[in-house]
Amino acid sequence: MKKTVLITGASSGFGKAAVELFHEKGWNVVATLRTPEAATSFSSLSNVLVTRLDVTDKESIKAAVATAIKQFGHIDVLVNNAGFGAAGALEAATDQDIRQQFDVNLFGLIDVTKAVLPAMRARKEGTIINISSIGGRFTFPFSSLYHATKFAVEGLTESLQYELNPLGIRLKLVEPGGYKTDFAGRSMNYYGTGNVEGYQEPFTRFISKVDEWPMSENTYEVAEVIYQAATDGTEQLRYPVGQDAIELFKVRSQMDDASFKAMMAGYVGLNLA
Repeated sequence: MKKTVLITGASSGFGKAAVELFHEKGWNVVATLRTPEAATSFSSLSNVLVTRLDVTDKESIKAAVATAIKQFGHIDVLVNNAGFGAAGALEAATDQDIRQQFDVNLFGLIDVTKAVLPAMRARKEGTIINISSIGGRFTFPFSSLYHATKFAVEGLTESLQYELNPLGIRLKLVEPGGYKTDFAGRSMNYYGTGNVEGYQEPFTRFISKVDEWPMSENTYEVAEVIYQAATDGTEQLRYPVGQDAIELFKVRSQMDDASFKAMMAGYVGLNLA
């Protein structure tokens, strides 16, 4: 029986690359987007169902999952890829900034997961792959809201293993480093520092360093790791991807908290004295 994967946030970046790779591998693919008309590159592919899913709209989630099961009969793998970033001083964040970050990156992921679980439980099999980040295990300055959501996704996923493994459902975390996607463009909320005194100069220095970060253009590399996580049949939980991710995880594991903080602050030119 041909397997089926449902991918959120499929309009660009990792989601789009994953749609194309799973299709190449012969899977049924449910490519979900907030605006399905944007899926011009794969909407005509055989065995690819393009449908609307906004992770902040529970009715759209239910409808997308129901449509997927009606067309393909089952969902073997869920890839929770939809998400965006936020950068600025926490003190300057509005209630809307905070809620939007959590609604998309965490609560939306939870709602999509809950929507596919009944069918996976009934079949006693399935894999849920949550796209985290290097920012799910260590932090950068002026990114507290984003890191709060990604740390939460890591904890959520790790804990869910105990609930879902006995039911035949595996959990996976894919942790990309820096890639050239829309993440730093339309998928980033630069809410900044407002008029709050003391933050503007260090925030400006931080943003300039982010712009210098070496970004890989090979989003297909992340799609390949997503596919590996979906098919390797192992108990492996975390899948770092990208040379910067692998190197930084290694550095972090060798440093205590104070040393890592000092290193990161030094890199972005922050004075912690």
